[in-house]
Amino acid sequence: MKRELGIARCGLACCLCSENEKCNGCYSDNCPDYTQCENRKCSMEKKLPGCYACEMDCKRGLMNKIKPYGFTLFIKRYGIENLLDCLEENEKRGILYHRKGIIGDYDDFDDVEKLIEFIKTGKN
Repeated sequence: MKRELGIARCGLACCLCSENEKCNGCYSDNCPDYTQCENRKCSMEKKLPGCYACEMDCKRGLMNKIKPYGFTLFIKRYGIENLLDCLEENEKRGILYHRKGIIGDYDDFDDVEKLIEFIKTGKN
């Protein structure tokens, strides 16, 4: 885990991304999608650090996918440091952020509350 890369504006975990060998995270200009990312653009326009700091419960951009939406809700409820702590613990337990390509253990959910519980406990 590269904790210093933190969490992207959309809630994705730059710190665990398999792309982070050549990427310095969402807040850098070398993120592969930074010019096209709707969530990055929106949060910058609103002068927010990320979707997790926004009052709205929207589904724009990556918020229509369960992993970034769930991570964002987790941050809104428990804070960004708590999310980083849980992701680090889960990684030690063998939970994979990316298994094949960009799909991993956090993508196996269709209920956001179950995903949030999995983030907290590391158990399905």
